[in-house]
Amino acid sequence: MTPRPGGTEIESSELRDFSRTVAEIEWLLVILVLLYHVFQNRSEDNTVAIYFGLIVFSAIIMGFHYFNLVRRPGRWSLAIETWIMIVFITYVLYYTGRLDSPLLNLYLLPIVTSALTLGQKATLLQVGLIGACYLLLGYTTNPAFLTSLTGDFAVDIAPMLLVAYITTMLAQDILNAMAKIKLISETDELTRAYNMRAFNAIAERECALAERYHRVLSLLMIDSDSLKKVNDTHGHEAGDALIRHVVECIRLELRTTDVVARYGGDEFMCLLPESPASGAAIVAERIRKRIAEAPVTAGELSIPTTVSIGVAAYPEHGGRFEVVAKNADRALYSSKANGRNRFTVFSPD
Repeated sequence: MTPRPGGTEIESSELRDFSRTVAEIEWLLVILVLLYHVFQNRSEDNTVAIYFGLIVFSAIIMGFHYFNLVRRPGRWSLAIETWIMIVFITYVLYYTGRLDSPLLNLYLLPIVTSALTLGQKATLLQVGLIGACYLLLGYTTNPAFLTSLTGDFAVDIAPMLLVAYITTMLAQDILNAMAKIKLISETDELTRAYNMRAFNAIAERECALAERYHRVLSLLMIDSDSLKKVNDTHGHEAGDALIRHVVECIRLELRTTDVVARYGGDEFMCLLPESPASGAAIVAERIRKRIAEAPVTAGELSIPTTVSIGVAAYPEHGGRFEVVAKNADRALYSSKANGRNRFTVFSPD
């Protein structure tokens, strides 16, 4: 089987985008606190403590996003940042009137951040943490606050729960739509294999890794031997069934790290990372044999089919992907010229 098209790339891209979004929300929080202090400064507010908190929080933001404190942002690092936001807001509220502070609604920012990046369960936990901070602020104002707690607490927390619920639902809908769009843009509609746009990007990355770490990789060029005959004899629906059948047979012989793409009408490419030409030849023979032994089923028809395969490897048969692909195509042509239903490993001779 092959990986879900775009799986790793989508996740990585999402995390990068989320990290940028979190940084923007954190700077927005800093700006809002500064604007409050400039235009709404009250005599009872502790100016020194507020600016100290702003400096520390700004240093944390720069550490996370500009000084590579976290080299590879993950969901755990995003969760830590939202916790830090809640702590910072609680700190500011403590010095600006506690529960009477006009900045109390700043708690909505980490809720929105969590809803956009971490999902529903994590967001509910964040709301629970905010509720605990709310109780702490009330207790520091009046120790009898906890014992005299009324519906005010529920009234103040309910809007936060509503915002958390709505934002997480919208964020999930957006992410699902983005995933579908990316899947459609990177896969072949008929076979759900990668299209060449996505395959070339993956191949470029794998070749760069192979060159950097002195690894090998192999490429298979696979071509159906009978698509035109099947189309002419049984119709295009049978031809489509043949193409899907070939892809499924290929997938059954690949590792999860291998990649298959539809190159053309009945041509396919398989990228085998960390596989030398000898190992790729074994895979090619397994694919050829599986397809030859499994006729295509199209309605009541059972149609025998075969494939021809060309094999080339990096760096043995080329120092660049384009050269390896060209040599795999030459090997495929040799398989066709020598009777079909066979594989050929590229040789300069």
